Amino acid sequence: MLAPLLAALLVSGGAQARPAPDADPQTRPPAASADAPVDLDDIVIEGRRLEDATEDFVRSVADPAPGRGLARWRGAVCPGVVNLRGETAQYIVDRVSTVAADLGLRTGAPGCKPNVVIIATTQADAFTANMVDRQPRLFVPGGTGMNQSREALDRFKTADRPVRWWTISMPVDGDTGVRAVRMPGDVAGSGTGGADGRGSAPEYAPNIALRSFSRMSTQTVDDIQGVYVIIDADRIGDVSLTQLADYVALVSMAQIDPEADTSRYATILNVFDDPTQTQTLTHWDQAYMEGLYDAHSTKLNLGARRGEIADSIVRVHHRITDDPAPQ
Repeated sequence: MLAPLLAALLVSGGAQARPAPDADPQTRPPAASADAPVDLDDIVIEGRRLEDATEDFVRSVADPAPGRGLARWRGAVCPGVVNLRGETAQYIVDRVSTVAADLGLRTGAPGCKPNVVIIATTQADAFTANMVDRQPRLFVPGGTGMNQSREALDRFKTADRPVRWWTISMPVDGDTGVRAVRMPGDVAGSGTGGADGRGSAPEYAPNIALRSFSRMSTQTVDDIQGVYVIIDADRIGDVSLTQLADYVALVSMAQIDPEADTSRYATILNVFDDPTQTQTLTHWDQAYMEGLYDAHSTKLNLGARRGEIADSIVRVHHRITDDPAPQ
């Protein structure tokens, strides 16, 4: 999904997953105030039910394409970095790859075609608007359920934040990974049927063999196809490279709402508001990603799918705290 105008700028990409350089130890936010951000292992189950807290967190940060479920990576993850010096770029590539590998994902070998495109720039608004205007199909491919709304794309172009991102996903057959939506060009000029000799939509649309029928579950799931991450060098502030790389890793692995209010939680998503709060991915961040990739995600109702992820986060909590999981 890397456009030709970006390919010429690519300075680092496709590193195999390996441990990132030593990072600062994670700091847990103080618990003196009831309003202080709380990490997952700090939750007192007797006070606020763990299930309620996790469901609130999922509702706050999850940002699927309209009408679709939360997407995950299925194929190999290949991060590439543009416009950063070699060691800095390689650190971010390594960190994103390591986080992906920890989730059980494959990572691309050196020289792979980047599908997580991380671009550092100044004047990010003008750069992003120019990129979207010149290559609109990169951001709105034309298939149903593959991207956020046009209004969201406008916000992406003008976002007043240090890091902005845009995720492309694809509804696919959960068993085979074959796409489940028709793309522009699937019909036109391809077929021989019909009065004009151009075929018909049913003839050239993807065909999914249903293994069963249920009103509660679906065979179609959503796979992440690519992510564009724009780093505004003018707005980074005092955030360290470790914090920046972990932030980029989280928004690359999951569909995160850029407008989410996460002030109640200790998460790397708050790092630009308070760089002293945490130095790396927190237990909330790790559990959310693990919960997303562990969940079956076959519920037809979006609320039920979020509930699956919340249940997975609860299991991660019990593993972190060594508490027995509820039966």
